Order: sequence, then C-alpha cells, then structure tokens
Amino acid sequence: MQVEEAQREVRTVYIGGFVGQLVSGALWLLSAALSTWISPARGILALVVGGMLIFPLTMLLLRLSGKQATLSKENPMGGLAMQIAFTIPLTLPVLAGATLYRLDWFYPAFMIIVGAHYLPFIFLYGMWHFGGLAAVLIGAGVTMGMVVKGPFSLGGWFTAAVLLLFALLGRSLALREQARGMSLMDVHAGP
Repeated sequence: MQVEEAQREVRTVYIGGFVGQLVSGALWLLSAALSTWISPARGILALVVGGMLIFPLTMLLLRLSGKQATLSKENPMGGLAMQIAFTIPLTLPVLAGATLYRLDWFYPAFMIIVGAHYLPFIFLYGMWHFGGLAAVLIGAGVTMGMVVKGPFSLGGWFTAAVLLLFALLGRSLALREQARGMSLMDVHAGP
C-alpha cells in the first residue's frame, strides 16, 4: 500500500478526524462546564479520566454508524495512529507538574500537549488543516498561560469550540474528497 492510499483510507475510515474530534470536543465541553459550575477539580478529573475513553467512544460511534471502523491490515498507518495515541498519557506527568505549580495552567498546558499531539496527524491523514489546529491550540495555550488572565475554565471552553469546529472542517474535507473521487490535494486546489 502506498502512502497516499494509506492516508486516503485513514481519511475515509475516520471521516477526516470528525468522530474523534467530536468526542474530544464534547469531553472538553463537559470538563469546562464542570470547572465553571461545580469545581476546577471536577473539571480536571473529567478531562483526565475521560480522555482515556476518547478512543473507545470514537470506535463505538464509528461502529454504530455502520461504516468500517478500523484500518485494513495492509495499512501501515495503524501503527503510527497507536503511537500518536500514547503521546497524551505519556505527557500527563508534565501536565501534573504544571498544574501543581499553578492550578490555572491546567487548561493551557493541556492545550499545548493536545496541540502538539495533532502535528503527526498531518502525515497520518495527509491533511494540512491539522497543522492549523495544532497552531491554534499551542498558540492559545501559551497565550492563556502566560498573558491572558481569565477564568479557570477559559481554555476548556476555547478548546471545546476549536475541536468541534475542526471536526466539522475535517469531515467536510473528507466527504468532499469522497464525493469527487479525487485526492485531497486536488480538493485543496479547488475545481
């Protein structure tokens, strides 16, 4: 299987990242709501523990949709996807250190971690918009952590909105490619 074919299958099966980002966005939304209306500790717990459920929930939703939910055995991108998935839990000690130092760094630090984790998605999916998503999350995380002083949950609300927006963008790009029966590079070039 050639790289372009493998990427096309990733885009098709995972609908341009739509379902995973939809689940992630909903989780960040729940976390922000809990942080705002109950307590920061509940919001933190929801995001950290709930983060472990993103992949299983994504797979469940894909299966419930009736479409193929896994990559073919010939697709070498399955290994890369697994490696990318492990970047988040392996960075939780850094998140814990930042949060223990300054509680209001929880969301900004997590935004930077999640943003950096999206960089390899550019190659995994063959979709450049993941670079934009990474830049927005990393830039906003740094800005909120170092410059902007807002409510504790600001980063949670912001990230939820960004993830949901990019979920729709990824879905749109993937479905447009499928409808036209062309490569994503052709989609970016326009008609």
